[in-house]
Amino acid sequence: MTTQKLFVYGTLRKHESNHFVLKGSPCIAEQAWVYGELYDTGLGYPSMKASLDQKVYGELYEVHLDHFTELDELEDYIPGRKDNLYDRVEQTVHTDAGDVNALVYISNRNDILAEPILHGDWKLYRLMKDKPEKTYYFAYGSCMDDERFRLANVDQHFKTVVGGGVLKGYSMQYLFSRDDGGRADIVENGGITEGILYELPYKAVEYLFHREGFYGEWYRPAFVNVQVGEDVYTDVLTFHVYNKKGELPPPDHYALEILRGARGRVSEQYYKNLEKQLEKLGVKINLDA
Repeated sequence: MTTQKLFVYGTLRKHESNHFVLKGSPCIAEQAWVYGELYDTGLGYPSMKASLDQKVYGELYEVHLDHFTELDELEDYIPGRKDNLYDRVEQTVHTDAGDVNALVYISNRNDILAEPILHGDWKLYRLMKDKPEKTYYFAYGSCMDDERFRLANVDQHFKTVVGGGVLKGYSMQYLFSRDDGGRADIVENGGITEGILYELPYKAVEYLFHREGFYGEWYRPAFVNVQVGEDVYTDVLTFHVYNKKGELPPPDHYALEILRGARGRVSEQYYKNLEKQLEKLGVKINLDA
């Protein structure tokens, strides 16, 4: 064996300060999690300790064994030493494609665990703490449509549309179960999802947290790369279902929102695929009726 899977949750993640250490290591899953408790050390990076019920979100990589020398140095870990800053342990990592075993660096010192990161995501924690004036957001489901924005009196926050965006590596399916049917979700399975890229003030982000049921653990904020034309926007906010179920047909009113929001804003082929996907689920919507 010349490679080993590694789960990362802090500065080794994409677009973070130490991600360069993983250069050449393929990312297996951008949306991955393990059981653990995440803390802000106050030193510019997070640390994690073991837990049986809380979750830590991050990314999964395939790393060549030779690269662990540099990784161990970064994490102040020497095999067999008792006073390591971190331990390197094996844990089960959960992804959209299934569960795998991987190495993860966890804290060996409680004195550096300064502030709990309640939602288990370093990127999300900093977004909520910093409340930036501008956040990019990728809508792929009903948020492509602006009717509910108007009803909630937040439509003024969604006026800046960067353009139609492409999210590579993910497919859109109706995997979030409600009493009246399924709701849209993205699955990291190598597909392509099209949608709308917005530039938002933080007030709109807070609205989305409530609309998407973040605090009730319906949808989880996630961070992805989205392409608009020739430009790639990094660490774009979107939403990913916590507990995926089997695909269910959405109710007509929800399917209407998706098609109405998508028409003329995604590619013609992708729009046709949305219609075909709904028809396969037994849902037929005619916007021109």
